[in-house]
Amino acid sequence: MPLATSDRPLPTATLRVWADGRLYADPAEARVPVTDHGLVVGDGVFEALKVTAAGPFAVRRHLERLDRSAAALALPAPDHRTIRAAIDDLLDGQSVSLAKIRITYTGGRGPLGSGAAYGPQTLVVALDGAEPAGPSATVVTAPWSRNEHGALAGVKSTSYAENVRTLAFAVDRGGSEALLLNTAGHVCEGTGSNLFAVLDGTVVTPPLSSGPLAGVTRELVLEWWPVQERDLTLAEAMGADEVLLTSSLRDVQPVGRWDDITYGAHPVTERIAAAFAERSGADLDP
Repeated sequence: MPLATSDRPLPTATLRVWADGRLYADPAEARVPVTDHGLVVGDGVFEALKVTAAGPFAVRRHLERLDRSAAALALPAPDHRTIRAAIDDLLDGQSVSLAKIRITYTGGRGPLGSGAAYGPQTLVVALDGAEPAGPSATVVTAPWSRNEHGALAGVKSTSYAENVRTLAFAVDRGGSEALLLNTAGHVCEGTGSNLFAVLDGTVVTPPLSSGPLAGVTRELVLEWWPVQERDLTLAEAMGADEVLLTSSLRDVQPVGRWDDITYGAHPVTERIAAAFAERSGADLDP
């Protein structure tokens, strides 16, 4: 099964694929078996990290989260040295202003059902172009909930169809991101982002117990800025003075509109974004 095609223009990088222990000169030649459990039942995990002219950002934290996700799916820990070598191969000789690296790790060959994969595990690392995040996000509240008690809560799994469907729901309504509540009715996360709200000067974000992914950018913001972790109702979050999203490719992005609510100035968000840019610019692997 082809992993990718190379017939589309990319903004800042040419698609490159490393798989089966080697870098492919033509990404279209890279293959995984049709019985790969990641394809058949979504039995896999992944990471997506930002690359700038300075290099890949926060590789250590992304690999540590990949380990946690793999453990949650009872997959053996991926080999960090192999992944780092693959990243080096992908970036060798490349001039990149903004791109992303996607690390995909699956159970490998398995049955055509939910039984355990046979292995060996599949590892694919790819470099692709990335578009800069817009100046603000438009958020749409999703009609579906995250199950904060589910087996995949907080796991960056390749079982992403729910996110694909939810983001499409937002895009169909003029949004750039969808916000999901959890089963308790509290704010959880976006399809590919964490949410923060500024309430009377205090920055608040849902705790991991509410079911969101432990975002790498979220983690760094919590380390670099005073943030309170607590449950937020939808009305409380939407009524905040400022709302912002974080993710590896957004960094810190203000929310300009959420459903029918429009937000004005974002002075606290701007300070958080400036602090994040300064700290991340000074340390490529914090």
